[in-house]
Amino acid sequence: MSTASRGFARRLLRALGLAALAWIALTWAVVLLLRFVPPLTSAFMIERSIGAWVRGERGFHLRYRWTPWEKIAPVAPLAMVASEDQKFPYHHGFDVEAIRDAIGEAEDGERLRGASTISQQVAKNLFLWPGRSFVRKGLEAYFTVLIEATWPKRRILEVYVNIAELGDGIYGVGAASEAFFHTTPAHLSGWQAALLASVLPNPRRLHADRPSPYVLRHAAWTQRQMAQLGGTSYLPQ
Repeated sequence: MSTASRGFARRLLRALGLAALAWIALTWAVVLLLRFVPPLTSAFMIERSIGAWVRGERGFHLRYRWTPWEKIAPVAPLAMVASEDQKFPYHHGFDVEAIRDAIGEAEDGERLRGASTISQQVAKNLFLWPGRSFVRKGLEAYFTVLIEATWPKRRILEVYVNIAELGDGIYGVGAASEAFFHTTPAHLSGWQAALLASVLPNPRRLHADRPSPYVLRHAAWTQRQMAQLGGTSYLPQ
């Protein structure tokens, strides 16, 4: 390799290194800011709004209202932990055992199921886009690590219960409690919280206020899990 080629390679590597450092600094600054500041929106909310506009959904209205932890009935985050990620207080962003089980089932010919933790879902909903590409999953892992390193567990759960889609265009327990139960997040009952958690697999098809047999069964199971976990004392402090 000539001297000029070696010089170009060094400059290229230096530029790539600086770009990587700038990317890490910028993304970590955003994550650090959101530890203290409520997110104004999320990537998933923006994607849903753009999709509604492109498809000409004239009646679409996105509903999202941030509600601080202190004004949310503790049964709401507990229901989501019981339904979605029972190891949430103890893992560091990834449920390795669940991932291993999902891969094993796929190798046995079963459909590949998700094994995302609440931390991963916060990363995805806040910063990324729907899909299962390797690029998306890699970025999801990256943001999950940043979030787990920067936020306490309670903050992760607070953001999740506020940005999770709980109905078509309805994000977070603030908007969902009003839309479905005509109440405030502070007054959600255990059963109502379990219903909200039970639509999370597909909130545009499943309805907390008009529960299908599946939602009713899952809500009953979620309530049992909430009790078996020890109630709201299981939540991170």
